[in-house]
This record gives sequence, C-alpha cells and structure tokens, in this order.
Amino acid sequence: MQPLVNEAFTRIDPDATWINSTHVGTEYAALLVEAGYQPPTTLNSPPVVGPGVAAVAIAKGGSFGNSVTHTLFFSGYEWRIRNAPSDRGGLNYYDPGNAWTDPDGALHLRIAKVSGQWTCAEVALTRSLGYGTYSFVVRDSSRLESAAVFTIFTWDYAGTDPNHREMDLEVSRWGNPTIENAEYVIQPFYLAENVSRFALPSGVHTHTFRWEPGRVLFRTVRGSEDNGKARAIAEHVFTSGVPSPGIESARMALYVYGGANVPLQKGTEVVIEKFEYLP
Repeated sequence: MQPLVNEAFTRIDPDATWINSTHVGTEYAALLVEAGYQPPTTLNSPPVVGPGVAAVAIAKGGSFGNSVTHTLFFSGYEWRIRNAPSDRGGLNYYDPGNAWTDPDGALHLRIAKVSGQWTCAEVALTRSLGYGTYSFVVRDSSRLESAAVFTIFTWDYAGTDPNHREMDLEVSRWGNPTIENAEYVIQPFYLAENVSRFALPSGVHTHTFRWEPGRVLFRTVRGSEDNGKARAIAEHVFTSGVPSPGIESARMALYVYGGANVPLQKGTEVVIEKFEYLP
C-alpha cells in the first residue's frame, strides 16, 4: 500500500490530477474509492469494482515510454537529479547537466543558459530519512545575485500535507538587494512566525537542522564542522507547525526567482562539500 500503510490515500487536486510515490515494480494499480473505504494492508490480487471501489486502473511497469531517471552519488547517498520544469520561484527549467560531483566528491549545482533560456539544478534524496539531524557543508553562497535562490529543504510531493512537509534554509534576497540574504522557514511562509531571516557572511558554512517531534532547530556556523560548540552565525527553533515524517526527502536546489525587479544577469554555481545525517 503506497505511499504508506498509515497514509493510504492520495489527495486528488481540484483539477482532478494526482501524484503518488511508489516503489519500482512490474505492475501498478490505482483505485478510485468511496469515502470511508478501508484498504487492507496487503493483497494477493487487485480489488475489483464493487462496494467501496468505483474504478480500478492497472498498468504494466515500463509502459510509460523511455523516460530516463538521472541520479548521482554524493556523501554516500543516491540523489535523483531533476529534469522536469518546476513552478518554484516562477516557471523554471532544469537540466540534469547542471548537477554533478567533482573528483573530490563535492556536489556542484549551477544555473546556466541554454539556447537563451536559464536552466536550473535540483537534487533529491531517493529515500526518506525522517527525524534526525541533517548537516550540509556549503562553500561561499553569500554573493548570489538577488534573483538567484539556493535552498536546502524537505519536500513530500505525494502525501496529504497541504504544505508538503516543507522546511527550508534559503539563501536569497528574493530580488531585493536591501534585505538580509538568508532565512529559515517552516511552510507556510506567509505566517510571520514561520520565517527567521539572517545575514549570511562570506566563507564556508555548515548548515544543520535537527528535526524532532514538534520541534526543529536550524543552525548555521562558520567552517566545515559543527560540533555544537562553535558560535552560531544564526540559530532558530520552530515549535509551531512542524511537520511529522511521511515520505518527504531532503533536497537541494539552485534556481531563478522570477519575481525579481532586476533579472538574473549571469550564471552561477554553488558547491556543497558534504552531507551528513544522524538519527
């Protein structure tokens, strides 16, 4: 039962579309069910149309054409490279060639122009890690143009949480060069108590967030290590609206903010030296 046994249903959006996350398999079935339907945890064969089940659709694995999934390995984990457009920050296009690892193992994300069009980069863990401490060592990202955004975030694209279990570290001035260049966010961002802005100085930084039931602590320190004793550049605890785990994954993206008064002038690149997760 996907996406989870304890979260068996997939929300149908107002335009009658839906999306779900599942395992690779040889055959897939989707059921349209009545409200109150209680699916069994496992089945030996797909249900048939009948009480509680309005429709059944079955598709063989590999029947969706030659879509290619691009992945890379970074810090001991497999990451999926985005190759589809996104409306994050406005309509942005993504090129798998904008994400790669170098011989030293560092991850590079870039914004580059292809045929007159900016293309962006995003990578996502191929597994959900849940509660724990997430740590990212990032080379200097303080000098991004005001129309560029670098973000480390969690995202659940198939669950029922309307905010997609999203929590963010965002390095951007959102098109306004007079404001501070970084923030911690719990979605929805339009609630003032869900955003904590700060000034990110130049240099290498370690960004961490410790996610616990009902609480998440964001912290940023100078250098490539945070042993808990270093003086924090910024730190903030959220205790309201903190999501619980589902099928979210940790992600990193570098993209263009379409609402900027001054459009992006040139391509840019962010280098992440290390990712670490501790339960």
